[in-house]
Amino acid sequence: MTIILKSILIMYRTGLILGKFMPLHKGHIELIHFAAKRVERLILLICAHDGEPIPGTMRFHWAKQILNKTNIEIRLMEYDSRILPDTSVSAPEASKLWAEYLKKNYPEIDVIFSSEKYGDYLAEYLNIRHVQFDAARNIVPVSGSQIRNNPIKFWEYMPSEVQSYFVKKICILGTESTGKSVLTENLARHFNTTYVPEVARDIVDKTEEVTPNHLRQIAEQHAKAILEKVNVAKGLLFVDTDLNITKSYSKFLFDQSLIVPNWIEEANRSDLYFYLESDCPYIQDGTRLSEQRRESLNQFHKLHLSEANISFHIINGDWNHRLATAINIINETYYKD
Repeated sequence: MTIILKSILIMYRTGLILGKFMPLHKGHIELIHFAAKRVERLILLICAHDGEPIPGTMRFHWAKQILNKTNIEIRLMEYDSRILPDTSVSAPEASKLWAEYLKKNYPEIDVIFSSEKYGDYLAEYLNIRHVQFDAARNIVPVSGSQIRNNPIKFWEYMPSEVQSYFVKKICILGTESTGKSVLTENLARHFNTTYVPEVARDIVDKTEEVTPNHLRQIAEQHAKAILEKVNVAKGLLFVDTDLNITKSYSKFLFDQSLIVPNWIEEANRSDLYFYLESDCPYIQDGTRLSEQRRESLNQFHKLHLSEANISFHIINGDWNHRLATAINIINETYYKD
């Protein structure tokens, strides 16, 4: 049955799909699978140039991860946009320049697949067939620009391999006993996603017992947790404290700078920061600094964040007000059309 089906579908020897795939989304995948069934060999040309918001190497990596059909050849083409016009332009003049390039470098292609008008132009200049697929985007109603402009709104149109690139990390900062852990969990629950808990208490029981080595362990374990959770987050990832706070503790407790590998620095870069003020009940659970030192730490944290050029939203008031304020800021930032 499979052999018969294959003989019916395959109509061409070498097909071509080219584009930016910025990002590679489910509409692209439908097009590619459609084309792969109809050719013996399909060349997928990922076109990239300097200055684009998503590096070509990342797009190439996604394609290699997701598309594992044996008859698909994935190639990254890095081009000079001053010589070849942007591939998203559907115009005869632009298509003629691309056709000249393709004729010279890919003379074997006998069909081009696309969902765009430029496919007609290229096919005409190359004297080959153009098979258009779902030009109205009825099957997967999304475009790459829509995803880039509002990834959370169009989250379900991306394969999981691509989603982690667009996760927005929201970090909850503050001194001790300001409700960071509770707020982090409540926000994750409200936005139906996951969170990264603070790991300090897994490593050392009391702040007064912390050593510089503990802080290095905390920084590493917390960064590993962020990298793990970013792969399963749904649009947003909430992070309870971060490397900035660990560095601040190092200076506050030991007057030492905490130096960590670059991968830990990168893992801790967030998109939005909330700082919880200390205008809330102080609860001494036996693990924390005294109330007076807690307030000293509060001012120290703020100074450290300022010196690190970290911009943050101040969250204060009672527990309900803190949650409502954070939700409103997130909605305004990421869910506004």
